[in-house]
Amino acid sequence: MSHRAANLPHLLGEARRWFEDAVFASMEAAGEQPVTTAQASVFAMLDAEGTTVSELARRIGVTRQTVHQAVHGLIGMGLLEQAPDPGSARRRLIRTTSEGRRVHERARAVIGLVEAVLAERIGRAGVDAVREALTADWGEPPLVRAP
Repeated sequence: MSHRAANLPHLLGEARRWFEDAVFASMEAAGEQPVTTAQASVFAMLDAEGTTVSELARRIGVTRQTVHQAVHGLIGMGLLEQAPDPGSARRRLIRTTSEGRRVHERARAVIGLVEAVLAERIGRAGVDAVREALTADWGEPPLVRAP
């Protein structure tokens, strides 16, 4: 991971890209179909019973069109499917197929292995400190006065 980024948001972004690069490359090396960052984000935000495109967009923080494109790519790969929402005849739920669940579980295992490599490189205490800081309650985003 490079250290060109001087501020925390950039460092966090570089850390995320480091993980994604490792996970995506490892999954492809294991013979899995390549996915994009947007497609991986869809998987991370899906509820077990399914989630609407609108809700996925809200959770990920992107437009419905962006999620729609990612979802349809994953449907084409056989990893997701659309199903009627029992709570509304107008909505469709996006959910994983059995193949999608298999790939998602494999990706979760790979993430654990990549985290173990990181712990070897920076120490378990460092990984634990990062996890503790990122899972702490930061409260609402502050509104600060720009200098």
